[in-house]
Amino acid sequence: MAVCTVYTSQSLNSTCSISTPTKTHLGFHQKQVVFYSTGKRNNKRGNSSSGPCVITCSAGDSQTVVIGLAADSGCGKSTFMRRLTSVFGGAAEPPKGGNPDSNTLISDVTTVICLDDYHSLDRTGRKEKGVTALDPRANNFDLMYEQVKAIKSGIAVEKPIYNHVTGLLDPPELIKPPKILVIEGLHPMFDERVRGLLDFSIYLDISNEVKFAWKIQRDMAERGHSLESIKASIEARKPDFDAYIDPQKQYAEAVIEVLPTQLIPDDNEGKVLRVRLIMKEGVKNFSPVYLFDEGSTISWIPCGRKLTCSYPGIKFFYAPDTYFGHEVSILEMDGQFDRLDELIYVESHLSNISTKFYGEVTQQMLKHADFPGSNNGTGFFQTIVGLKIRDLYEQITASKTAAPLEATKA
Repeated sequence: MAVCTVYTSQSLNSTCSISTPTKTHLGFHQKQVVFYSTGKRNNKRGNSSSGPCVITCSAGDSQTVVIGLAADSGCGKSTFMRRLTSVFGGAAEPPKGGNPDSNTLISDVTTVICLDDYHSLDRTGRKEKGVTALDPRANNFDLMYEQVKAIKSGIAVEKPIYNHVTGLLDPPELIKPPKILVIEGLHPMFDERVRGLLDFSIYLDISNEVKFAWKIQRDMAERGHSLESIKASIEARKPDFDAYIDPQKQYAEAVIEVLPTQLIPDDNEGKVLRVRLIMKEGVKNFSPVYLFDEGSTISWIPCGRKLTCSYPGIKFFYAPDTYFGHEVSILEMDGQFDRLDELIYVESHLSNISTKFYGEVTQQMLKHADFPGSNNGTGFFQTIVGLKIRDLYEQITASKTAAPLEATKA
């Protein structure tokens, strides 16, 4: 929450009054802290006065770190969130005693809010106006910006709820500022103002071929949809996805790109994947991961006696490159592994992975062996990015703690 730092002289005799929280029209909860002087004081003209002195509060050292995660629906955002919150410890759960259909997840350190909650139109409204949820006209970016800005500054907000079960806009819920706020959904980097609030951003880029294979597997096998209806659904979303969602990846500090394997000619099943972790160079508090030798171009097929892999095997690649005009480092994994405990062999050859002890990546992967992607690069790179975000958070908080100390020395 917000913190007030007040500097006083020894002669100041005052009492403090904190007013009852009030809610603004944007859903903010504010407290006004007023210091009343119990004695007389002279103004510049020599006249005495005894009125209250209002102190403006800011988040100070407790300012929330904001992470943005963008992806289309069904692209693994929920799994990534579970891996990320696990890195910080504690289970991420819906708000206790709140709306059972809330999209929010809260843990000891993190709060994850779904940006679907900022839909300005419910399901019926979108149908009547002929727009999809991907269309900016169906979303309230003004409210999104103001509330994320407030939370980042240490102010609680009453955030709306979009009910995915009913398709309606439910009454709002109170969101208190956490240490880390993750905003995930379709548009975390679409609005320039919201983008400017992010301390780090990730884009999950699933190729059309893999997305189609995943959707068939989920919607046909698990939900009984027909192949024709799945194709129609994908095609209906594609124009808006191409126009409003996909361009956001150019702004991300890290992109996890999921492609068909190159180890099996003409593969169209989407079961074996080639996954690339694209990391921007020159980002504050973030050092890209590298394989063997930083800045080199390396192709590596791990020893089969140390890393058990079924057909078609596994291959790693690392190199510097450019991405939308930015210098990046790319780490690629094609194929899948059979035994998670052997992943430590790969982990030991990577640098800048921000682990706190030897084998932490492997430990995190073993902890969530039942999560999707735990035998390929999707889970592996999501876990590494989670550790990098923890390191970024610790660097940011350490710099904020050090700043007042340096000021007192000056």
